[in-house]
Amino acid sequence: MTISGAWRRAADGAGLLGADGSVRPTIFAEMSALAVRTGAINLGQGFPDEDGPAEVLDAAVAAIRGGENQYPPGPGIPDLRLAVAEHQQRFYGLAVDPDREVLVTAGATEGIAATLLALMEPGDEVVTFEPYYDEYGAIIALAGGLHRTVPLEPPAFRPDLDRLRDTVTDRTRVILVNTPHNPTGAVLDRETLSTIVELAERHDAIIVTDSVYEHLTFGPEHLPIESLPGARERTVAISSGGKTFNTTGWKVGWLTAPPELVTAILAVKQFLTYVNGAPFQPAMAAGLRLPDAYFRGIADALARKRDILSAGLVEAGFGVFRSDGTYFVVADAAPLGFADAVDLCRRLPELAGVVAVPLGAFSRGEYAARTSSLVRFAFCKRVEVLEEAARRLATLPR
Repeated sequence: MTISGAWRRAADGAGLLGADGSVRPTIFAEMSALAVRTGAINLGQGFPDEDGPAEVLDAAVAAIRGGENQYPPGPGIPDLRLAVAEHQQRFYGLAVDPDREVLVTAGATEGIAATLLALMEPGDEVVTFEPYYDEYGAIIALAGGLHRTVPLEPPAFRPDLDRLRDTVTDRTRVILVNTPHNPTGAVLDRETLSTIVELAERHDAIIVTDSVYEHLTFGPEHLPIESLPGARERTVAISSGGKTFNTTGWKVGWLTAPPELVTAILAVKQFLTYVNGAPFQPAMAAGLRLPDAYFRGIADALARKRDILSAGLVEAGFGVFRSDGTYFVVADAAPLGFADAVDLCRRLPELAGVVAVPLGAFSRGEYAARTSSLVRFAFCKRVEVLEEAARRLATLPR
């Protein structure tokens, strides 16, 4: 039996379609399985190994015991939509209508998928920065779109703004912006974001933001692009609570956008998951209302973890790029004599008892070739785990 269609487009868009038509597992699945099989420390897949704040966990338990276990409203429970609006006002000074401009989604992943599927037509172009989260390529292809990329150049992982201007054209339907940026840890600056807004206005494009790491920055502050002049009326801003509250398995996200865009996205979202996470939605509302000290504290704690792992990577002989946000750091294995990060990552459990992910998992073609020795490590682990990983990495041959 021959099977073809949407799955093939999605797999090809994510770079997972083999020459023989087979679908390869993602590098994240491969590396996580390798960590389990070898007992290596998993610094590849980005999930914390500590639970989130007690207030959030307790709110979920209370909601379950209180009977909030059936379908919630399609757009999300009113209190979470209100909490999202309060969050946008509190942190960014943005006034958002919780009833018309907020939509709760099954994580940011569904938010991105529903948005692109709702707002694109076959043949539309979507511009992202490269490297990029693998979902982007898959959903763009699934929607029948054309994926255009602008490279983030090491060591600072900043785009060439002239190249960005050349890439965004009248054929561009969406400019998809991820900041703080996975996998590089870059936090895009005002000049870059202002240029994106200028181009979106000139070419009548929609801006879609992936801001799931918005509270995880170390020095430079996250600047939401929708807060810039001219951006609000054409921006779909997507975030989630998984990274902020160490609840990645709950899959509760949200987006804010002008009412007409929310309506279009909801029309698609209702046929994807319909609704999700009933008892986790009030818990996420509780999290968004935690005091400022909590949000400062999670960033400070991660900055310390970043420094521990970065110092360990330097001691091991890697070239290390500064991470200003997320919970990832990129390192260059070339000084250790490894030109191929994919090969190194497959051997790293045997060589040092640690798992990481090659940067090439987030890029294709020319950019992947130019950055073939770069590796992404996750530092969202307990301090003692990171210290042990650093000790193991120090045993790598030079």
